[in-house]
Amino acid sequence: MALLPILQYPHPALAARAEPITAFDEELRRLAADMAETMYAAPGVGLAANQVGVLRRIVVVDVTEDKSGLMTLINPEVVEASEELRDCEEGCLSLKGLYEHVKRPDRVRVRAQNLDGETFEFEATGLLATCVQHEIDHLEGVVFIDHLSRLKKDRAAQKLRKLRLNDKKKAEEEAKR
Repeated sequence: MALLPILQYPHPALAARAEPITAFDEELRRLAADMAETMYAAPGVGLAANQVGVLRRIVVVDVTEDKSGLMTLINPEVVEASEELRDCEEGCLSLKGLYEHVKRPDRVRVRAQNLDGETFEFEATGLLATCVQHEIDHLEGVVFIDHLSRLKKDRAAQKLRKLRLNDKKKAEEEAKR
C-alpha cells in the first residue's frame, strides 16, 4: 500500500468527470487500498479517485469514530433522495482548511458495486449521506463550493487564497531553519 498525493483545487482533474470502472482486478484492489490508506492518513472521512488524479468512478468513505466502517463504492450513484435537507459544514481534502455550510438531502439510497463487481444498494442518513453525496459529486467533477451562491463561492475562494498564502509562508519559514 502507498500514500497517494491529494490534488488541490483548482487542479483540472477535480473538474473532470470520472469514467465508469469495468475491470474488477488486482489493480483496482490496490487503488482502493491506497485510497483508504491516504484518506485515513490525511485524515479524512472520504476520498474520490479524482482527488488522487485517477479519473475512475471509485470512492472510499468511513465516517465512524474508530475507523471501522470503511466502504469502497465503485460506480456509485444516488438512486433516491429525501426532500428533507440537512445543513452540514463540509470540508474537503482538496480544499484543505476551508469549511462551508452546504445543504444536501438528509437521506439517500445509493447503488454501487463492490471490489468483486457485485451490485448492492444501501440507505445512508446524516453524516454518511452527506459524505457519500460529496464524494459522488467529485466523480462528476463537482467540488462542494460549487453548491454555494456566487457571493459565498467568491468569499470561499478568498479564504482559500489566504490559507494557501499562510501555508506558503510557513513552509518558507521552516525552510530557513
